[in-house]
Amino acid sequence: MRISQRQLNGAVEERILTASQAEQLVAYLSALPDSTPKFDFTHLLYYFGGLVAIGAMTVFMNLGWESFGGAGIVGLCAVYAAAGVLLTNRFAKQGLVVVAGICATFVVTLTPLAIFGIQQTLDIWPGSDSYQDYHRYIQWHWLYMELGTLAVAVILAKIYKYPFLVMPIAVTLWYLSMDLAVMLTGESPAYEVRALVSMYIGLSILGLAFWVDLRTRRLADYAFWLYLFGTIAFWCGLSMQESDSELSKFIYCCINILMMGLGIILVRRVLVIFGALGVCGYIGYLAYDVFSGSWLFPIALTMLGIVIVYVGIMWQKNEHAITDKLREYLPVALRELLANKVM
Repeated sequence: MRISQRQLNGAVEERILTASQAEQLVAYLSALPDSTPKFDFTHLLYYFGGLVAIGAMTVFMNLGWESFGGAGIVGLCAVYAAAGVLLTNRFAKQGLVVVAGICATFVVTLTPLAIFGIQQTLDIWPGSDSYQDYHRYIQWHWLYMELGTLAVAVILAKIYKYPFLVMPIAVTLWYLSMDLAVMLTGESPAYEVRALVSMYIGLSILGLAFWVDLRTRRLADYAFWLYLFGTIAFWCGLSMQESDSELSKFIYCCINILMMGLGIILVRRVLVIFGALGVCGYIGYLAYDVFSGSWLFPIALTMLGIVIVYVGIMWQKNEHAITDKLREYLPVALRELLANKVM
């Protein structure tokens, strides 16, 4: 929980803290290592610089490195990886945990390029694609690079335990879901098959995110990136399902409402945002297709909005009593997770 100066001043005015205690608390918090990601200028520079470096080795990689040949690519990746590990250890000793996590993640993102170089060196590259195509096209032979990246990411995550290291794991799982569709159905899988694979893989990633959330509830937010890319994969796959059944469309709306509810409970905004997009899409479908000629529909929709706002007001008044009662029926681990989210 972030404490602002205004809150501290309020605590002093209410005589919860003395002015001296408030100053000591500020000094203590300022002396702590800057390990929590925040939306400020310093962290913006950290992540922007880190993402530029990561992008240079991934999505912005050009054909220049391929002129070095497979062995040259592997050698250059090894040099970059060694530098990344050295910087990770150095920043970790200085207490710059966020920067150390970015450096460790940079090492992970070198893995696909290194595996590409190894395959080129051994002359076992199965396609005519360049490394540039890895982030643009769906191909089954990217699987070697993806599995290798997952292995390296898991190893480094176990060693360094930085939450940002989960980001390449989540992205690679997302890539893997799309490439698996190609491997299972051929070079040009049907649109419906890709949507189904994306939906089920996304759901699996969300399950993994929840499991990680439970296991690391007392540590740091290791599940953020898994929730993000799991939600994108699941929601996109779900939304791409085609059906002429009104019941199916209503079930789609209900699933999105469930996503919003889970997002509120788990304090995961990505679930709420995508769920809200799905519900708005369904309401738009009702407005423009089902009730396009009805003058009562806008009135009914307005009344529904008022009811939702009223429910929100009642929930705010009784939130603690309701949540405390409901949590009595939950497992201890889940109660602790939700308590931490409230904090």
